[in-house]
Amino acid sequence: MSKFKIITLGVLIASTFPAAQAADGPWSVGAAALVTPNMYKGDQDRLYPIPMVGYEGESFYLRGLTAGYYLWNDQADKLSIITYYSPIFFRAKDSDSKSMRQLDNRKATLMAGLSYVHNTQYGFLRTVLAGDTLGNSNGVNWDTAWLYRYNSDRLTFTPGIGITLSSENQNEYYYGITKSESQRSGLDSYDPDSSWAPYVELSVNYRLTDSWNVFGMGRYVHLANEVTDSPMIDKEWTGILMTGITYSF
Repeated sequence: MSKFKIITLGVLIASTFPAAQAADGPWSVGAAALVTPNMYKGDQDRLYPIPMVGYEGESFYLRGLTAGYYLWNDQADKLSIITYYSPIFFRAKDSDSKSMRQLDNRKATLMAGLSYVHNTQYGFLRTVLAGDTLGNSNGVNWDTAWLYRYNSDRLTFTPGIGITLSSENQNEYYYGITKSESQRSGLDSYDPDSSWAPYVELSVNYRLTDSWNVFGMGRYVHLANEVTDSPMIDKEWTGILMTGITYSF
């Protein structure tokens, strides 16, 4: 997965869970399938199975790959400490590009930070600031968006627009090429700075019964020049499309 899918997957799943959660119980379980283009040269697009386990309590929540603890929780404002698994990785042996197979692997990690949601009658602000806790990249990501949730009987859909900031360390780890890697692979060395990437997203949920929900979600990201200029990358955009089903109790 790409760097942007760290934020996209953790934040998008977490933000969609409240819409997908039925009102008859705090727990939900389910499964989803994620389709995503792979930005790394020589890597194929992939289909990922995603477990959907959710819990909504007064102080603690679990939403797929994200867990959080509320520091402030009322109808208008929700501030929480969060942690989530970010499944981004690059495995050199999986690439069909000879030069890419000479590069070092990039590992998945565990992100942690703060999440804040502010609700108004005109929509809601969602922002997440998180950093790598395992020392793989020592990078930081900041994702912020404005969204509006429409409810119509059993159908809920939530469009939004946002932007993601990725720190220099984050970009260096996932898209940079060191001098030693350049000598082995023949690719130019590359040392990116921090970057901004705008996106649009949409989440849709349909309540089949009081307990069963089907949902879909997607995001389109226009990649920053700091990413597309990397010799590792061959796309101008990235995104996510996911669909699944949950049962609440």
